[in-house]
Amino acid sequence: MSLAPATAPAAGPDLTAELTGLGDALRRAGVDVPAGAARAAVVALAALAGTPGPGAGEPSRGATYWAARLTLCSRPDDLAVFDEVFALWFDRAAWAADVRRGVTLPTYRDVPVPGDQADAGDVEVASAPPTASRLEVLRHRDVAALDAEDRALVAHLLERMAHRPAYRRSRRTRPGHHGRVDLRRVVREAVRTGGDPVHWPRRQRRPRPRRTVVLLDVSGSMRRYAETYLLFAHALVRSQPNAEVFSLGTRLTCLTRAFRSSDPQRSTDEVARRVVDWSGGTRLGEGLAVFLDRWGRRGTARGAVVVVVSDGWERGDASLLGEQMEQLHRLAHRVVWANPNRARPGFAPRTAGLVAALPHVDAFVDGHSVAALEALTDEIAGSTRLGTAGGRRA
Repeated sequence: MSLAPATAPAAGPDLTAELTGLGDALRRAGVDVPAGAARAAVVALAALAGTPGPGAGEPSRGATYWAARLTLCSRPDDLAVFDEVFALWFDRAAWAADVRRGVTLPTYRDVPVPGDQADAGDVEVASAPPTASRLEVLRHRDVAALDAEDRALVAHLLERMAHRPAYRRSRRTRPGHHGRVDLRRVVREAVRTGGDPVHWPRRQRRPRPRRTVVLLDVSGSMRRYAETYLLFAHALVRSQPNAEVFSLGTRLTCLTRAFRSSDPQRSTDEVARRVVDWSGGTRLGEGLAVFLDRWGRRGTARGAVVVVVSDGWERGDASLLGEQMEQLHRLAHRVVWANPNRARPGFAPRTAGLVAALPHVDAFVDGHSVAALEALTDEIAGSTRLGTAGGRRA
């Protein structure tokens, strides 16, 4: 991800273009720069121009930094990103001493490090690990628009993602502070006190993890997000032994065994071998019907958290999709639908597939970025019912 031009611009008397370019670079980095902020930065810099600078009539380095920071950066969460983009936009060697004193500035692969080289074309490209703020920017970017290097970092984030299952109360019990009185322990301890029950130990029902079922749309309209969701499913199956993953396209394919390997690349290759309808058509209704007949009603979907990942483009009968979603909603504890297109401006669920399916969905969430997938994991883990509060049904 390049946040700076090939050669950093030198600080000169005309900083209006510099601040305007800095604002554009911040927008590309994911910072919400207000409209007209560049003009406000010029006004603020003029007010701070009294501070002595490195050259005659030239604003000081600190004045330019604070004028840009106070006008171009509106959220505290964006301060770290602003510092990096600012350091990359201006001359690092001249500005780092006053702006980020004592702090090592981050270096990206495609940003040259200023040195004593005579020829700028011979400048070596620095290689450094991604900074925390760069990963934070990648978390909120649409994975379909990432390049190869950023996709590798996203794959690293997905492999480290924590998947927590939802829980339900099982029939087995364990000693606890709540629940029914344990009569056996009451009698056993009363023997020590001459038959008088002094303590009243209790037993409470033991929590049991719910099964998580992922139905992944692998049709042509979802191919830009397929790799990301395969890595998401791999991490899910590795962390939850009772999780199940199926692909939906023109047919239904069980992919759970393909994700048992600890190597993500091996799992991806196995999925590619098993899924013969990759980037094909979309028949969600027929695929759900096969899933319910062969797996769902036999126990896979009963009391489970079912996650449907699809953009809702149905090539088959939309009424069949609605009927199957209604039956799935009756079997499952909770149905979550993740749509990568939901976060786009102006999105509305107008397709026939979404119109038929959404009445039988408990949660309709985004699915376009790493942050959206983290929210999806929280949605799955939040489907817990250990008492009267929590999920829709036990």
